Amino acid sequence: MEDLILEFQEKITFVSLKFQRYLIDKMDLNNRLIAVKGARGSGKTTLLLQIAKRKLPLKSTLYVSLDHIYFFENKLYDLAKLFVKFGGTHLLLDEVHKYPNWSREIKLIYDNFPTLNIVFTSSSMLEIYKAESDLSRRAVSYTLKELSFREFIELDTNKKFPVFSLEEILNNHNEIASKMLEEMKPLPLFARYLQMGAYPYFKESENDYPQKLRNTINLIIEIDINAVEDLNYETLVKLKKLLITVATSAPFTPNITKLSEKVGVSRNTLIQAIKILDRAGLVNELYKDTSGIGVLTKPEKLFLNNTNLMYALAKENINIGNVRETFFLNQFKDLHEINLSLQADFLVNKKYTFEIGGKNKTRKQIIDIPDSYIAKDMIEIGYGTIIPVWLFGFMY
Repeated sequence: MEDLILEFQEKITFVSLKFQRYLIDKMDLNNRLIAVKGARGSGKTTLLLQIAKRKLPLKSTLYVSLDHIYFFENKLYDLAKLFVKFGGTHLLLDEVHKYPNWSREIKLIYDNFPTLNIVFTSSSMLEIYKAESDLSRRAVSYTLKELSFREFIELDTNKKFPVFSLEEILNNHNEIASKMLEEMKPLPLFARYLQMGAYPYFKESENDYPQKLRNTINLIIEIDINAVEDLNYETLVKLKKLLITVATSAPFTPNITKLSEKVGVSRNTLIQAIKILDRAGLVNELYKDTSGIGVLTKPEKLFLNNTNLMYALAKENINIGNVRETFFLNQFKDLHEINLSLQADFLVNKKYTFEIGGKNKTRKQIIDIPDSYIAKDMIEIGYGTIIPVWLFGFMY
């Protein structure tokens, strides 16, 4: 355990608090068992280390990744038992999905060591409430999304802007945008964000970002998905083929029969594959109504999870309308209920109707719909019910 403590202390020395993700102040650390889910590359490891450095007593805190060689010969439960004996109060566990029987041991740790608080991260693939041991009554779960447009601006320019609620944007967008325009030009920043701003590692090298993102996609499919689903190589190749098919369509309304033939799998296997990619943070399924969705219900529309994935996979086959809709959906996901609209593009919280478009988009299509708005691209500031689409990137 001494080696793990020394490694943790070294990591803490080098972790910066200059930029912190939105989730760090939303988590209630009084909960004894906290799960943080998120796609590979979203910043879960940095989040854990920043929590340790900023919010926890370092002398009684330990961070460890569960793919560490220590666990080749040692049990997680035994580590926790020893840590508590030495006065440990907070155990931060990274990448739990890479440890066999993780849920059973975490349950035992939670039940047997009541003075120990645990925060663990996992792939977004992992359905912690359906794991072998029932953690649903014990764990509070949070999802770490990709960078919002607001967070990208802070990381890229050091300019900090507040988070705005959906209602604040709808009611005060003109005033909000006016104040922002005094400090920045949003449109060139927005264009960069759409191509390379979803994951924090864009700061390492913008030139290498597309290749790094493609590598991340491969690792999600070959490592993260496989760690949970235990798929054979042929199926993993077909998941990649499906992903590229979605990326090069604009936007994608899946014909399951044709798509299953193209990818080379049965209808039911294809629908399950789509749901796996959704859980892995690579695609977003969209429905007109989510009330009757079952495990074999095909999505009515399919998007990549964020616009960076489109640019990395589709390259020259980019449809700007699909880019705008993908951005809008991504920023709302996990924050608000969002469905396909019968009359426009999206219905949010079963109340607000949104049509997404370029600078020439008019209200003609939604003019008679109450609580309807145009989210318009290529404008710095809006008026009335016409709102700059970039402004919806400030909700987290």
